[in-house]
Amino acid sequence: MSDLYQRLSDAIASRSATVGVIGLGYVGLPLALAFARAGFRVLGFDLDAGKVATLNRGETYLLDFPDEQVAEQVRSQRLSATTDSDRLTEVDAVIICVPTPLTDKGQPDLGFVEETARSIQTKLAPGQLVVLESTTYPGTTEEVVRPLLEAGGLRAGRDFFLAYSPEREDPGSASFRLESIPKVVGGVDSLSTRLAEALYAAVVSSTVAVSSTRVAEASKLTENIFRAVNIALVNELKIIFDSLGVDVWEVLDAAATKPFGFMRFDPGPGWGGHCIPIDPFYLAWKAREAGTEARFIELAGVINTQMPRYVLSKLEAALATGGGELRGSRVLLIGIAYKRNVADPRESPAFAFLDLLIRAGALPAYHDPFLPAAPRMRNWPELEVLESQPLTPETLQSHDAVVIVTDHDSIDYDLIAEHARLVIDARGRYRTRSENIVPA
Repeated sequence: MSDLYQRLSDAIASRSATVGVIGLGYVGLPLALAFARAGFRVLGFDLDAGKVATLNRGETYLLDFPDEQVAEQVRSQRLSATTDSDRLTEVDAVIICVPTPLTDKGQPDLGFVEETARSIQTKLAPGQLVVLESTTYPGTTEEVVRPLLEAGGLRAGRDFFLAYSPEREDPGSASFRLESIPKVVGGVDSLSTRLAEALYAAVVSSTVAVSSTRVAEASKLTENIFRAVNIALVNELKIIFDSLGVDVWEVLDAAATKPFGFMRFDPGPGWGGHCIPIDPFYLAWKAREAGTEARFIELAGVINTQMPRYVLSKLEAALATGGGELRGSRVLLIGIAYKRNVADPRESPAFAFLDLLIRAGALPAYHDPFLPAAPRMRNWPELEVLESQPLTPETLQSHDAVVIVTDHDSIDYDLIAEHARLVIDARGRYRTRSENIVPA
């Protein structure tokens, strides 16, 4: 094993190692580009032939990365992509960045991870390093991935190296890029940890080695559960303060002046993204399997998933005040991405809200400068495919109500306030209230 370790360690140090990245989405593509910029040859794998063809043309499908960033690495022959898993034999280290969604029953769905591990196993060679980045519950690397990789006879810690390193992406953020975010790493043994550290140290500012894959897996869940419960807290405070006639945004402005002991979170119409609405339930499921409960975590999930319905109730009440009703009303949603200034619709509360509107007999439309067409979503496959409407005085005046769901900075909020009959503001974008603006 020491010879295998030294060979791969030397290849990483000299940048002669080939890095494979499986899953070229919001996590995998930034990682592949980072390794290519660092001088490694990178081979990306994805089932989506369209993504692969786009990358190999030197183009991108993620707004965070202009075409030129991809084209530069493709021209240099440091980056290429393929749908052919047989080419896993070409890589020295392979990083798994595939989705880990929930099943319809709210349980972990490791299907993509398991399928990927089986695919790697058929091509696994002595001395290769395998790193799982997909967010999951503690024990996945050891209990799920390791047995699948060892099914061909090679043994982790003896014939190949295995580690876990959680992704830490912040889509749309100009402050935190992959290279500047410390990377947590935990291996199944000390040599695996050291090799994974060396690999990531080539592209990030610092690495944080932990004692096991379980600790590394738990650290990612902890980070996202921290956000989930604090989002739930301010969402509940919004409901409470509204019932008391208190402006939650003014309260948060005041509380945020405290220089210690307070971290600001802002309320909204729910929660979204590929992590926050999913990861807490991975730990809750694992806790039940271990015979304990995650009551606080599950309560946060209940509060956050109820927020679209709360916004709907504010809309219904506001329409009724003007003598209208929700059924038959034309409702324009502003923003359907899960967060401002990104083109990522995954788990966006906008889709839950669209579903509620349609079930109530309303006629929804939307405007989002980042998403010209609303994709079909896994949780709401029956939703009609909509196209973004232009934000004009005519569009605003033709709708009975406008709901601020995702407050992209490029949207003209003065135009909305001037021409919309009714605005339901679920993001606190309007701090000066007027007759046609209702906080939600």
